[in-house]
Amino acid sequence: MKKQAKNGGKSMYTVYIYVLDTLADWELGYVTSELNSGRFFKKDAPCVSVKMVSFSREPIKTMGGLTVIPDCVVADITITKTSVLILPGANTWNDPKHGAVIEKARELLSVGATVGAICGATVALANCGLLDHRPHTSNGPGFLEMTAPDYNGQRFYVDKPSVADHNLITAAPTGALLWAKQIIECLGVFQENTLDAWYEYFNTGKVESFYALMQTLSPDKDN
Repeated sequence: MKKQAKNGGKSMYTVYIYVLDTLADWELGYVTSELNSGRFFKKDAPCVSVKMVSFSREPIKTMGGLTVIPDCVVADITITKTSVLILPGANTWNDPKHGAVIEKARELLSVGATVGAICGATVALANCGLLDHRPHTSNGPGFLEMTAPDYNGQRFYVDKPSVADHNLITAAPTGALLWAKQIIECLGVFQENTLDAWYEYFNTGKVESFYALMQTLSPDKDN
């Protein structure tokens, strides 16, 4: 991609998108499209490489019927502060084979790397105790108690569409846009005014917000 090629001497994030059968396609749309395209990145943004990761290299089928072929497997995830792990919702999180990526999430959080989880992925984190001591959200009050038997983080639950606690960003399925905003903000790849205008436009659909977004972009950002 042009953006990544022109930032060759700068730090680089590797964003791992975990893919599994019945993946909720719509929950990933905002964040993956912006991080992969770099279309609104600021001129001096860090490089970003987006990879699909799974428990095997076999193709997976999303809830919308799309076929996704993983780029790598869980063991390939590098434990470093510049790795980012994004965990989408799916109906298959209770399969034990996904335990390996949750352990990777634990390791990444411990080194200060960013982990984002939405919808059913929050249940997987809750069952492993990763939400017991940090502010977080999920699909609504009481949802994690019903779906995650080992969850003990009730006092840290925040009833909002998406909640960012430093490097852990959790969301309800209705919070995908705000979740994307918070992940992008954590990585620092947009100018602040660009991110605000981007969120306002996609949240409201107002044409003036679109023009405000365009005006934040430097005309020579790709030069």
